Amino acid sequence: MNILEVDHLTKCFGSLRALDDISFGIKEGSICGILGPNGAGKTTLLRIINGILTIDAGTVKILGEDASIEASRNIGYMPEERGLYDTMRMADQIMYFGQLKGGDPKRLRVVMNEYLEMFNLKGQERRRLKELSKGNQQKVQIICTLVHEPKLVILDEPFSGFDPLNGQILQQILQRLQEKGTTIILSSHNMPAIEEMCSDIVLVDHGHILVADSMTNVKEQHKDNTLLLTTSTELSESLLKATGAISEIERIDSLNWRRGFAYKLLRDQAHTNNDVLDAVAMQSQILHFEEALPSLKDIFISYTTHSSNQLTQDNNAL
Repeated sequence: MNILEVDHLTKCFGSLRALDDISFGIKEGSICGILGPNGAGKTTLLRIINGILTIDAGTVKILGEDASIEASRNIGYMPEERGLYDTMRMADQIMYFGQLKGGDPKRLRVVMNEYLEMFNLKGQERRRLKELSKGNQQKVQIICTLVHEPKLVILDEPFSGFDPLNGQILQQILQRLQEKGTTIILSSHNMPAIEEMCSDIVLVDHGHILVADSMTNVKEQHKDNTLLLTTSTELSESLLKATGAISEIERIDSLNWRRGFAYKLLRDQAHTNNDVLDAVAMQSQILHFEEALPSLKDIFISYTTHSSNQLTQDNNAL
């Protein structure tokens, strides 16, 4: 079941078509990354989902209801432009935003204390926001987003201002929420974090959806015949190429600190992975073997470069 359904959505600002007839869905209980270069339409999309902006055409439904301020009570939204009050005390601020979303004060206080503990902020509840470091301000913003226990969480650049340790704490919190059934949308330029956490991605550019699919499917569609392996002894490159199963072979640095000799191979299209393994096994013991999948960064660059080139060609044709 999809918690979010976007159907033929269009949004214009004057002559600018920020979103152009886009459609996609996000499965309940998933972690989905919404990606795109600057100016792609991501922020406009997130604001529409939250009922902040109106729609020119199409529909956006959350749990079967049209997107609206009322429907947004089921959403925890942290925009890229932070919106906390500098002189307000931490606990008062968290409780205020939780009650704005309809949260029960007693439950809000319990949940707030749990998140303060997780983020190592316990005992600092009376401090004002302006007295906190940038990283701790980011923690408060995230707690304000999550404290009313929304069914759908949307975080725009949530890792901004976080060191690796606090970034890991946030990842653990979000994974725990997903295990409880919460759906999470992440919009970020932190590709490694998105790649590690998200089961699905939606890639937006120039107001269009370039891809909306599972991370597994996207990586499978973009992989080539590159293989990575580690052997116990050094291989003869000439003998391997003579088998016909391998068209290219390159010695590389150790894979994930493994002992042995590491190689990157390009399998001949007419042969299978088993053919490669058979050819290698004739020379040495195989310690590790895997298909090389493209990184999310590589996929992102491939899609957006193609999109930009296509837009240039279309403009030149006018």
